[in-house]
Amino acid sequence: MTLQDNLGAVRERIAAACARAGRDVADVTLVGVTKRHLNETVVEAYRAGITDVGENYVQELVEKHSAVAEPVRWHFIGHLQRNKVRQIAAFVHMIHGVDSVRLGEEIGRQAIAAGRTIPVLLQVNTSGEESKHGVAPDGAIELGRALAAIEGIELVGMMTLAAFLDEAEATRPMFRLLATVRAELRAATGLALPHLSMGMTGDFEVAIEEGATLVRIGTALFGERS
Repeated sequence: MTLQDNLGAVRERIAAACARAGRDVADVTLVGVTKRHLNETVVEAYRAGITDVGENYVQELVEKHSAVAEPVRWHFIGHLQRNKVRQIAAFVHMIHGVDSVRLGEEIGRQAIAAGRTIPVLLQVNTSGEESKHGVAPDGAIELGRALAAIEGIELVGMMTLAAFLDEAEATRPMFRLLATVRAELRAATGLALPHLSMGMTGDFEVAIEEGATLVRIGTALFGERS
C-alpha cells in the first residue's frame, strides 16, 4: 500500500465517522504524525495533500522544519519542556499539550520575542493514568482562565490522549469527557475554544463522533516507525 492509498482509506474513514455524527468533514483536520520518519516522508505527505504535520520531539521538529521546503503547518504534539520552547516559537503552527501556567507563560514570552501569537491547546488527562501528562478535568477551568490571560498565546481548545485500549469504543468516555470540560470552560470564560485534538490511529473514528476537530494519525498513514 502506498501513502496515497493509506491516505485515501483514512479520509474515507474520517468521512464515514463524520456522516455518523452528522458533522461536516471539513471541520476535521488530519494531522499526519511523522515522528521517527524521514524528511522525505513529510515531503511525500505534503504532496499527497497532508498540509498539517505533527511531531513529538523538539529536536526532530526543528531538523525537519529546516530540511523541508514545503509550507507545512507544523504541530507540536508531545510533552514540551519550557527550556525548548524558544527553538520552535518562530514557526510552530500550534502547540497541543499545554498543561501548566509556567509553560504557557514561557510560550507567550517566546512568541512575543518572535513577533507572533501562538495558538495553544490545554491538555487534559481524561484517562486518570499517572503516565499521561495533562491537568485533571477538575482543574481545567482554573488553568484555562490563566492561559487565556497570557499575552503571546491564544487558547483555542483542548487536547487529550486516551488510554491505549484494545477496543476503540472503550475510549469514548474519555473523548466525551474532554468535550464536556470544554463546554464548561466555554461557559466560564466565553472563549470560543473551537478545537478538540483527540484521536489517533486506533481510535480516531470514535473521537470524531465525540467532536474531534484535529486527529493525530501516524501508523495508519505511514506504517510502523523505524
